[in-house]
This record gives sequence, C-alpha cells and structure tokens, in this order.
Amino acid sequence: MYHRFNENKYPSTNIQMDIFEKHINIIQSENLEFESIENFGLNFTKNKEKKKILITIDDAFSSFYNNAWPFLKKNRIPFILFVSTEPIGKNGYMNWKQIKEIEKSEFGYIGNHSHSHEYLINYEFEDFKKDINKSIKIFKENLGYNPIYFSYPFGEYSKEQRDYIAKNFKFAFGQHSGVIDFNKNRYELPRFPINEKYGDLERFKFLIRLLPLQYKKIEPEDKYIKKDNNPPNLSIEFFKNQKNIKNINCFSDEGEKWKKSKIQLEENKLQINFVDKFKFRRGRINCSLNDDDGWRWLGIQFSIEN
Repeated sequence: MYHRFNENKYPSTNIQMDIFEKHINIIQSENLEFESIENFGLNFTKNKEKKKILITIDDAFSSFYNNAWPFLKKNRIPFILFVSTEPIGKNGYMNWKQIKEIEKSEFGYIGNHSHSHEYLINYEFEDFKKDINKSIKIFKENLGYNPIYFSYPFGEYSKEQRDYIAKNFKFAFGQHSGVIDFNKNRYELPRFPINEKYGDLERFKFLIRLLPLQYKKIEPEDKYIKKDNNPPNLSIEFFKNQKNIKNINCFSDEGEKWKKSKIQLEENKLQINFVDKFKFRRGRINCSLNDDDGWRWLGIQFSIEN
C-alpha cells in the first residue's frame, strides 16, 4: 500500500520514486508476478501455489498521477487506485479527467475509499451509511458504476461498518499487515503499508518473501475496541494439524510501546494476554512463525475508542 510519491513533506505517507522503482525491480528479480485485478477477483477462493504481488495506492494524490502513473503505465504494472470522492479536483488531488484516464487503461483499476475520508469509525452508523452511499452515487454519476473494491480510511472499521461494506462491495482492504490467502475474510484483506520509514529495501525484500499465516477464526470479531473491553480478550484459532504453530511469536503496541506479547497455546488455539491498554487511535498485533517454507506473518489492527 502506497500513498504519496516524491512529497518530502509527508514522510509517513510518502515514498521516493527512485525507491519505488527499486521496489518494483526487487519484485521482478525475485521472479514474482504482479496480480492482474481480474484474476484476483475470479480466483480469490482458490488455493494458489504461486505467490503474486498486488500494488494498491490510497487517496489519489496528484503526486501519484504526476510521478508514479507514468512509470506504471510504461511498464504495464496492474494496480488499484482507491479514491475518496469529496477531495477530487482539490489542490493536491487528482481530478475526474485523470481518474478516468486511469480507469480506461488495461491495468489501472479504481477503488472506493469513502466520500469524506474522515475517521468514519467515530461516525454514528446512519452517518457512516450516508458517507458511503454518497460516494457510491458520485462514482455512478462519473464512472457509470460503483467500484467493487473498497479501502477503509486509516484501516479503521467496526463489525457493523464492515457488514455494510459487504453489502455494497465484493472486496475490502484494511491497513493491517499480512499476506492474503483464500481463507482470509474478503472484507478484511491485509496490506503492507509502505512509506519512507518502512520502505527500506531490506525490509521490502523481507516482506515480499513472507508467506500467509492462515487461521480459522479470530475473536473478538469486532475490530472496534471500546473502553469497557480494552485491552481485548484476543484469541486466534488455527486449523487442526497446522504445522509448526508452536513456533509462533507475537508482538503488540499495547501501551504505545512495542513489546513481545504473552501468549498461551493450547492445541490449535492461541490466547494473547495483554498487560496494558491500547491507546487511542489504533492498536496493532503482529504474529509470525518460521515455517518449513519460510516466515509466515499475520497482522491484526484494532480501532480504539477515545
């Protein structure tokens, strides 16, 4: 997941184009293919033998159009561009003509990123629905359809919001790290956020070599944590006879400081016992294990009530 390109003022969401081009070169040097968007949708529920890479860009900043789009177009690299409808045409954002240019290409796809791009987790549910419905209406007016892909602003959502998105889209992406596999919930798809801090080449090589850490169920299902259940009682149920689960380690940023989590594994169920509360706005847990085929990774993001 990328945002801005060559916008030095915003290091938390920016990547330099020379680094982005090196990312693409690394993907190709690892003999990995880019996932076509059609195949992603058609083959989502199929167990794939071969890993592929899907590039996504959030927010439709002008810097994407001016800097990254010519490179992606020249090299015919498929991607999804997630667009919020309210800022379209404003200073620093793409306009409809530019968005339609992407949409008409054979490898650029448009996704819905809400209307306002506000902290929708704070909205009353009716206001949340109004925001999403407004974006759908604007897309239909300008593109003739509503995109089938959705990206949650800031990766934040409640179960109620996720279930509403499921009624209007075929896939939805968060901002929790992880590798997509056919067991993942299609409305809680993980992505690895890339920026200046987390885009160095060695880390990028590590990320693209990761394998999915599959699981059967995560509880609580609702990723919105309120004051009365912070920290959450988190458990991960794996599949029976899943290999090497005993090698798993988890880390969390509870108390705003990354630390190794206290875990308890009984048969195929992992209990994560937090010591501190998660602070406002987001809480993250990353679990990994060194498997026979390489490192497997699973990320979870909670949205935290203020």
